[in-house]
Amino acid sequence: MTCAELLIRLLRDTYGVETVFGIPGVHTIELYRGLEGGEAGGIRHVTPRHEQGAGFMADGYARATGRPGVCFIITGPGMTNIATAMGQALADSIPMLVISSVNRRDTLGRGQGRLHELPSQQQLLAGVSRFSHTLLEPEALPEVLSRAFAVFEGARPGPVHIEIPIDLFAAPVTPPRTRRRQPLARPAPDPAVLETAGDWLTAARHPLLLLGGGCADAPAAARTLVEALDAPAVTTINAKGLLGVDHPLDLGANASLPAVRALARDADVVLAIGTELGETDYDVVFDEGFELAGRLIRVDIDPQQLARNQEADLALVADAGVTLTALAARFAAAPLQRGGAQRTRAAREALGLARDPAFAPYVPLFDTLRETLPEAILVGDSCATTYAANHLVARPAPRRFFNASTGYGTLGYGLPAAMGASLARPDLPVVALVGDGGIMFTLTELACAVEEGLPLVVLLWHNQGYEEIRRFMDGAGVPRLGVDIQAPNFQMLAAGFGCAARRVGDPAALAAAIRQRPERGPMLIEIDAAAWHAALPA
Repeated sequence: MTCAELLIRLLRDTYGVETVFGIPGVHTIELYRGLEGGEAGGIRHVTPRHEQGAGFMADGYARATGRPGVCFIITGPGMTNIATAMGQALADSIPMLVISSVNRRDTLGRGQGRLHELPSQQQLLAGVSRFSHTLLEPEALPEVLSRAFAVFEGARPGPVHIEIPIDLFAAPVTPPRTRRRQPLARPAPDPAVLETAGDWLTAARHPLLLLGGGCADAPAAARTLVEALDAPAVTTINAKGLLGVDHPLDLGANASLPAVRALARDADVVLAIGTELGETDYDVVFDEGFELAGRLIRVDIDPQQLARNQEADLALVADAGVTLTALAARFAAAPLQRGGAQRTRAAREALGLARDPAFAPYVPLFDTLRETLPEAILVGDSCATTYAANHLVARPAPRRFFNASTGYGTLGYGLPAAMGASLARPDLPVVALVGDGGIMFTLTELACAVEEGLPLVVLLWHNQGYEEIRRFMDGAGVPRLGVDIQAPNFQMLAAGFGCAARRVGDPAALAAAIRQRPERGPMLIEIDAAAWHAALPA
């Protein structure tokens, strides 16, 4: 078979890939030979309208399932287009496999002005990937794919880029005798160090847990441990839903707010698992005010991460889920009583999120979503509703809430990432939280959503421009320039794509619009922010 055909068979049969995202080009035509399958069945191909959309869709697919999203991308401009999406996935440790073409082997690096030529495409993409590899021999393909999935399954995940010269796609190759997927056991914590961590937690009077996205696949162990330790727990944005809805020990993603910071300063032992302790989870107000005075136990699969942001007193290089399970088994038999629920309740009352002018207007919005779509996956862009949701929203399970406000913090993420989530989880409703500024980056993906018949609710908060940047400009005494942008008629645009659309201005109208959404295909619900604020009680 050819190298391209072998790639498809390995992805489908060995690694269980069911969906790929990409836009065909003259350099990648051979990738599509055999993609439709045959007796063994094919791989679904989804065609976005821009390669950045392909990357965001793969990201949303991966976050909703825990499995890598896969992209087929053209040489040169296709790769520079997807680089932003890879940067977001790298920052949030999201598994993504990007397969691209590159110019012929005999022309690489020669600057001959070939179609789509870059001086070094591999070097360009190495900065937004766990590794970037140029395939030089077709026989090496199984090994390189095995390396990629080893990163996804046994290390800190992120994007992996494999580029294949166009003269190799049709090259003959002998398939490997076996196509077995290499089993990987995730790294377990050192028993002696884990015992020390357990002793510290047992002796603690005011413990605190910081649980990050690395814990997403171990919700039962996380709940068992939190309850057995009777300790308040911060669940970061990417860990939202880990403890379920309204858990009495869950502080949510509120580590940047004063009441939770006070708990952090007062804690004598802090256990941080699967979290990089980064700015966008713990210091979103950007004042460097998140301080830990007690002993810090850190658990991370990446040893380098253990040396960043906060200095640990005890550091364990291990998988978050394996460590949670081990600690939960130790403490479940003899749970501790240390007033954790009372401390959590007091902090929540001090937060007063529903009364805070920054969050109160959004409370009816998320109450409406909770009533009408309680099981939904919420996918956010960098926009006002997402920023509020980070603090206000609880989810019934992990992988039901994610957005682009963490880490890289790109715009244009919400709509295509929600599409990826909908393709991955057709059993669940999906809501995209977007703003009138950010949606313009990837609005064309509505065409793909209609084409694929995805039953999305696209919740567009229309506040006439870049509201977040306006506030920062006002606070810094900088004149407002470039933030009061002209918006299109979103209702007409949606209709042009064949997408159902409604405009609403209050919670009752929002609930009615959601209930009237079509069974097949997306619906854009535009919320007039000024009308919404005016409709709320004083």
